[in-house]
Amino acid sequence: MRAMTDGRQQPQQPPGPEQGGEQQPVPKPGQPTLPFRAATPPPGYGYPQPQPQQPGYGYPQPQQPAQPGYPQTPRTGYGYPPEAHPGTPEQGRSAPAWTPPATPLADVGPTHPGEPDWSALAERAEAGDRRRKVLLYGGGALAAVVIGAVVATAVIVTGHKRPAPGPTLARPTTPAQPTPSFSDVTPPPPPNPLTIISSAKKDTAPLTPDGLFAGARLDFKGRAYTRTATDATDTCYTLTSGGLGDVLAHNGCRELLRATYTRDGVAVTVGVAVFDSGAAADRAKNDYQGYVQPLAGGGTPAFCHATACQTTANAVGRYAYFTIAGLTDGHPVTADDPQTKGAAADVAAFAFNRIVQRGRDQAATAPAG
Repeated sequence: MRAMTDGRQQPQQPPGPEQGGEQQPVPKPGQPTLPFRAATPPPGYGYPQPQPQQPGYGYPQPQQPAQPGYPQTPRTGYGYPPEAHPGTPEQGRSAPAWTPPATPLADVGPTHPGEPDWSALAERAEAGDRRRKVLLYGGGALAAVVIGAVVATAVIVTGHKRPAPGPTLARPTTPAQPTPSFSDVTPPPPPNPLTIISSAKKDTAPLTPDGLFAGARLDFKGRAYTRTATDATDTCYTLTSGGLGDVLAHNGCRELLRATYTRDGVAVTVGVAVFDSGAAADRAKNDYQGYVQPLAGGGTPAFCHATACQTTANAVGRYAYFTIAGLTDGHPVTADDPQTKGAAADVAAFAFNRIVQRGRDQAATAPAG
């Protein structure tokens, strides 16, 4: 129970720290009233044991139970700040800059009933942010799926129709090139030269000694011969001996053409008998006997008279050709004489080639078929 005074309130000393307790810091005027925790030094030599902490500045001091029958007087004496509206600086003084406490606010929990739990509020706010992000991402994905479904449905409903392309500039076109056309009819093969020279009806080109034995010189396989004389007759048997005339006449000889070639003392006369068909020429070759009379002249003396000589016979187409070869000095030719035998073969091959070339020349100008 308090003693009565003369009505004037005496300043009271602020309660000092309890024995062994810690001096509470005196707050500066205008400093924000934020909760903080006082650091308690660890117990050691020369220090008293820690006592329960007193509420810091800015928190209500624990009140003594009210004494019945006496009004409570506000404590405004020394050591307590005057009453003021929260957050409003005192009249005539500027609020100093706020200095953060040594201990982070997140670590400070509520110290008095009714004070909000700042850590819990921060955690709830962070959880709310996470939920909003999840909802935002999920909503975006769902919107993309819905848009894709709408587009697919629209494509199906419209029958997969795509917008028609816009007009394009016409490119210059080149005129169509004509394509060759081919007949389905196979053209007939060209005439066969042998077929032409085998028939008097087809073999109609002019025939003369100079045309058949063309050129004054004969070159065959590197061997050169000189043509010295030529002649022709339509009475074939008059230019033959030893029964050849009868063979030619029997098979229908139409003409006999002769030519003489000389080389190194050897003279060769070739006679070509002309028939109406290839069959007649083949028969004359097969029935061959006798020989063609040798043709002298043009510097070639008479040869193969009353002496042995080399003779041959062959046929191609409607032509039969015969050769007689001997020495120009009148000596007889032996059976194995290579010089006269070779000369007779060369001149006979030349006659064959000239007859075939006659057929080729006519086939080149004859109509097909």
